[in-house]
Amino acid sequence: MNLRDTLLGLIIVVVWGFNFVVIAWGLEGMPPLLLGGLRFLLVAVLGCWFVARPDVPLRWLLAYGLTLGFAQFALLFTAMHLGMPAGLASLVLQAQAFFTLLLASFWLKEEIRSYQLLAIMIAGSGLVMIGWGDVWFSSTEIIAEDVQQSMTAIGFGLTIAAAIAWAFGNVVNREIHQRGFNKTKNGAISLVVWSAWIPPLPFFALSLYLEGPLIENALLNIGFSSIFALVYLALIATILGYSLWGYLLSSYPVSQVAPLTLGVPVVGLSCAALLLDEQLSSMQWLGILLVLAGLGVNMRGPHVMRWLSGLSKASAVK
Repeated sequence: MNLRDTLLGLIIVVVWGFNFVVIAWGLEGMPPLLLGGLRFLLVAVLGCWFVARPDVPLRWLLAYGLTLGFAQFALLFTAMHLGMPAGLASLVLQAQAFFTLLLASFWLKEEIRSYQLLAIMIAGSGLVMIGWGDVWFSSTEIIAEDVQQSMTAIGFGLTIAAAIAWAFGNVVNREIHQRGFNKTKNGAISLVVWSAWIPPLPFFALSLYLEGPLIENALLNIGFSSIFALVYLALIATILGYSLWGYLLSSYPVSQVAPLTLGVPVVGLSCAALLLDEQLSSMQWLGILLVLAGLGVNMRGPHVMRWLSGLSKASAVK
């Protein structure tokens, strides 16, 4: 990448990493399902003026909007509302890369390579450490007093479910392209914007059913943090972030662009520690390193396998 596009890539990483702190701020003054519905409504209302409707049949637009839009963010916002720390959410959500591999192998009949299986095992062990880090340290009674054990089991589980929903959305996206739809220059952002008309209806319906008594108070007493969160999530994280992402994907090989997502949880964890005072146990930090290692193996798999092959040959010679 040239210098300008490298800087654009760094902007995406910072925008998407900081996004999780913004969600936490938004949830302080607004219930999760209402926040999700308003976020996508704002994306649709503003974005449809600037990009044309994608050449995608309605059934596939519905599938994309209900998986990557509604299901992913309904689960993620609820997870964070129920105790999933913002920093850990930014990392655990990246498990979507591995769920995408598994779903693509069943749905699209894509081959899973040996290095991808290795990556899944490494990252999977890291997720286990993150999920059980609090339990292990509590049982051994070596928790430092300043470490906040705020992650809940239901928050962790819902975040994993959000990653699975994202994976379903990725597979739907691949299916859309494989069928020859949405091949225009601005196809990526147009799909995001126009599919945003779909999530508000189930979001608002569920919000009315589950959050009914909270809605009026949240809207009448909406504060700066909630307004800022909505504007950031809609304009910055979604429209700007996906526009830049689509530009990079159209300008460079996917293998060169995709590794940028490794920086998202780094920014997410750093921002959460600085702005939300989130603390993690040593076991969870080890799990984080394993997840990042797994993501790295998935992105740079052929190089890793050649390196391992070289090591085995060198040891055999000795």
